[in-house]
Amino acid sequence: MLVLCRVSAAVMVLPGIGESEIPMVVRAALAVGIAVLIYPGVRTLLPAPQLPVPQLVALIAAELACGLLIGWLARLLALSLPIAGQIISTMIGLSSVLQPDPDLGSQTSALSRLLAIVAPVLVLSSGLYALPLGALAGSYRLLPPGMPLPTGDIVQSVAVATENSFALALRLASPLVLVGLLWQLMLGVLARLLPTLQVYQLSLPGQVLGGLLLFGLLLGPILHNWMQALQTGFDTLPGR
Repeated sequence: MLVLCRVSAAVMVLPGIGESEIPMVVRAALAVGIAVLIYPGVRTLLPAPQLPVPQLVALIAAELACGLLIGWLARLLALSLPIAGQIISTMIGLSSVLQPDPDLGSQTSALSRLLAIVAPVLVLSSGLYALPLGALAGSYRLLPPGMPLPTGDIVQSVAVATENSFALALRLASPLVLVGLLWQLMLGVLARLLPTLQVYQLSLPGQVLGGLLLFGLLLGPILHNWMQALQTGFDTLPGR
């Protein structure tokens, strides 16, 4: 049961296999299957089954926290792609075209939602989902059941992962951010030269079409760099 607690908590939030679009029954079946595979290798690390109820409840809570930690660290890295889509949408004038997104919030831009759908497909098709699962199995050596949780290290790990996620998102979106800033600078100069002309209204269609064209040209390199960064980040998860 303790193995299932840690595994199920991680599976609920892991990128690829923990998406909200996947039915809960499927995720529960995956958690049970992964727990069965992990159990033979970690059963010697598990405490004795005869424990007082308060101690057992505390142990279950700690196992859930360990699973959530590993799953959420991996999820933070994967969220860099839809965050980059949100930045790109703002720079090319599509931030007002909103779609519901359970990952980033109630609503997000269309490009961000598109990349949020592409992200789990890439994680599953490339086999990157196996790296967090390997970290989950290795976490029993780093954080065996019954060991006090290092709360200071946990908080620092989450903070660093959040920082890395936003930094990666900005790097992925940087070409379009640069072009968008230059475009706005050019429009500002043009508006000063021709004050009677509605420069921003006239330029909006060109900004959107040009931004979409540039996004289409850069989509391949953006996804490639994201997958490379994701693999590097997954290799640094606790337990790897």
